[in-house]
Amino acid sequence: MKNTFYIIVSLFALTSCEKEIDLDLNDQSGNIVIEGNVTDQSGPYTVKITKSVGFSEPNQYPAVTGAQVVISDNMGQTETLQYAGNGMYKTATFVGAPGRTYTLKVQAEGKQYTAQSTMPEVVYFDGLQQSSFKFGDKTTYTLLPLFTDPLPLGNRYLFSFTINDLPKKYMETFSDNVNNGLPNQEPLILPDDDNKGRDHEVVAGDKIHVEMQSIDTNVFTYYSALLQISGGNGGTATPANPPSNISNGALGYFSAHTTDTETFVIQEQTTP
Repeated sequence: MKNTFYIIVSLFALTSCEKEIDLDLNDQSGNIVIEGNVTDQSGPYTVKITKSVGFSEPNQYPAVTGAQVVISDNMGQTETLQYAGNGMYKTATFVGAPGRTYTLKVQAEGKQYTAQSTMPEVVYFDGLQQSSFKFGDKTTYTLLPLFTDPLPLGNRYLFSFTINDLPKKYMETFSDNVNNGLPNQEPLILPDDDNKGRDHEVVAGDKIHVEMQSIDTNVFTYYSALLQISGGNGGTATPANPPSNISNGALGYFSAHTTDTETFVIQEQTTP
């Protein structure tokens, strides 16, 4: 069965872009799932290859071993990745850099899968600014990522954050469709105890670790759809299948992106 979702890629309607995406929600158990990343930071870079499971099965994804995994770029660099266990393949010497286009080729279980991703130029992450709003006696905190979107139109971002170094990760996608070329005005709304699927209420003293990625359009589409499916926690590529940039029916994504991180400790809210 196919379902159509309207993907809202920003937190507020004023700064959002709405796009209609068809998501095939048939049972995709047994499909190859590829999750690959190349960044502008030092490697090793990883490609994880697993098998999807059914909707009702535990989130334990079988590793795919014996695959041939090659990453190359448009400057002639190429490397065959080495298997490191648990479905993970790693580079040894490959170097990622902004502005280059990267190609992933995977030969696994008799099929070949390919993907391309272009790493955007660096957008500098200048820090985080705290704010808050109240509903009754409840305080909800926000963090504004401080960066200036460059010209031209078409920059796309993925923000992910964790709380107090816990493993649960929250994600949001940003675009520059309204804010092109300007300082960012779109905050991250931090979890409170009313947020669906979010089991931690952020309070003063909590440490928030935020990663900012500059991503290409295909990866942005993938994560926006994944967040719609998962209700804001982009933790897995399955069981549903957001639009992948990988060929031949594979689930997952291949992303060449820049990355930067900031850490912020929530301050006590004071009454004006």
